[in-house]
Amino acid sequence: MAEKKPKVWHRAGKFFRDCKSEIKKIVWPTPRSVFKNMGVVLAVIVIIGLFVFGLDTGLHALLGLIMNVAGQ
Repeated sequence: MAEKKPKVWHRAGKFFRDCKSEIKKIVWPTPRSVFKNMGVVLAVIVIIGLFVFGLDTGLHALLGLIMNVAGQ
């Protein structure tokens, strides 16, 4: 005879027990490390934003020069 599969409720219960045990294994960061990492992320965003702004401004000026030379 074939083995009977566990009932849906037993499988769901096992799933949630496994989830609970995995959640207990999580190591949460300290508030200090969260704020430190947030500062790094914000600094990188500002630096990349300034780089993109400079690149956009430079390419816009270059395109303006090309268009002025082509228009003459």
